[in-house]
Amino acid sequence: MAFALRLARGIDAVNERIARLAAWLVVAAVLISAGNAVSRKAFSLSSNAWLELQWYLFGAVFLLGASWTLKRNEHVRIDVLSSRFSQRARDRLDLAGHALFLIPFALVHVLTAVPFFLLSWRTGEVSPNAGGLPLWPAKLLVLVGFTMLLAQGVSELVKKIAALRGALPVESEGGTPGSGLSA
Repeated sequence: MAFALRLARGIDAVNERIARLAAWLVVAAVLISAGNAVSRKAFSLSSNAWLELQWYLFGAVFLLGASWTLKRNEHVRIDVLSSRFSQRARDRLDLAGHALFLIPFALVHVLTAVPFFLLSWRTGEVSPNAGGLPLWPAKLLVLVGFTMLLAQGVSELVKKIAALRGALPVESEGGTPGSGLSA
């Protein structure tokens, strides 16, 4: 169990670093959006590439931030019901949800994203829009994002098992919910 918890801590740290860096892509997207709007209105200049880059950046923030959101236990839930359960019951529910739904869902997406990305990369697939960007970077983001989510799902599974076995301290109300590990 000690090795599994060290692995979970490593996954948590990597996903948090990547997501914190990805959060800065919001700033880039805003600057690109503003620059594109100004150039379009002031100089009648516009480019599909700039518009597509905004979409790529938004997708990157979403895909690269999903695993960190899971780590921080901030995904949408039915808290009206789960708040009535004991911590142990919530841990069991999370364990079942991660094992039966999250991990298989993420695994299927990773397995299907590999050929999706590789075909695009090998063929040099480009957006059909005039002046559009290559598509393989966006498809790579799908693969990376779901791989990170899968890894974080495994980390959360390990932490829930450890919590149910009593190998992790009980979380205080003021701590990060569901993390079970300090960063």
